[in-house]
Amino acid sequence: MGGDHGTPVTIPAAVAFVKSQPNVELVLVGKEEFIRAELQKLNAAEHPRLSIRNATEIVAMDDPVEVALRRKRDSSMRVAISLVRDGQAHACVSAGNTGALMAISRYLLKTLPGVDRPAICTILPNQKNGPTYMLDLGANVDCGPDHLRQFARMASALVSSVEGKSKPTVGLLNVGTEEIKGNDVVKRASELLREDHTKGVLNYYGNVEGNDIFEGTTDIIVCDGFVGNVTLKAVEGLGRFFRVVLTSEFKSSFFNMLGALIARRALKAISKRMNPSRFNGASLLGLRGLVFKSHGSADAFAYECAIQRAYDAVQRDVLQRISNTMAELLPQLEADGSGAAADSHEQKTA
Repeated sequence: MGGDHGTPVTIPAAVAFVKSQPNVELVLVGKEEFIRAELQKLNAAEHPRLSIRNATEIVAMDDPVEVALRRKRDSSMRVAISLVRDGQAHACVSAGNTGALMAISRYLLKTLPGVDRPAICTILPNQKNGPTYMLDLGANVDCGPDHLRQFARMASALVSSVEGKSKPTVGLLNVGTEEIKGNDVVKRASELLREDHTKGVLNYYGNVEGNDIFEGTTDIIVCDGFVGNVTLKAVEGLGRFFRVVLTSEFKSSFFNMLGALIARRALKAISKRMNPSRFNGASLLGLRGLVFKSHGSADAFAYECAIQRAYDAVQRDVLQRISNTMAELLPQLEADGSGAAADSHEQKTA
């Protein structure tokens, strides 16, 4: 029911996905009359692998977290996450209110041992024709060094599982590559990541800058949620601006239109390669369940990509992989006092 468009986007995406994957079942959570109406339009009302779970309330995109968490106890978002908690679904996908999704997920699913805060992780395209995983993208605007290290460890487990890389490279987003650059939090986080590199826990590359995101310098880029969210929104805005300018210029004259016609195959390939919809679906890492966040403005194709991402995570047992990684590191975290340091920072910033 969430996102900018609701069921006119989510239901067609669900129908398309269930048709493409013969071994998947989807539970459509929300107001039943709206869901059935969309299914009727698509001639999918009786599809055997689509079921409906009615929810009487909807978390609006501008609802405060307290309202979503405490007052709307029968919201589609809460019911969907409850299905994951109760083992009736392997993963939840939502295009709804990000803050509410994180708060309800954390409340119902709880965090994994050794994880203080969940983080939002997504993938971005790079020049090497592969993905760059980036986190956090808005869940934690104020982080301590230990939180950044936890993000790196969780992302490393994720990429190792999904991409098949045993030791994916990790970069720390900074204002320069030199070790003397950055604020105190980033400098201390870099020290912790270097310690993990020495111990063989992580494959830490070092500091990276904004241009490294799309150059594919590292497999993973770690930052706090404030920096990550601003970066993501700037990238999305630039992509839309580029598309508008390109379209406008090609239509500005006969010769430009002729050039576009000649180069249409290359332009189509470029559009496909850089289409942000292909990379839709950010995972909420660190929870005891799989939850994926779709862009609120996603169209049906983009939302289907988010469902695909959740499906892939289930197939590759990502949750167990991250859980095992954090469990293996938990004695070390307790020994070096990382948990205490994170708790202290949590109290200071609460």
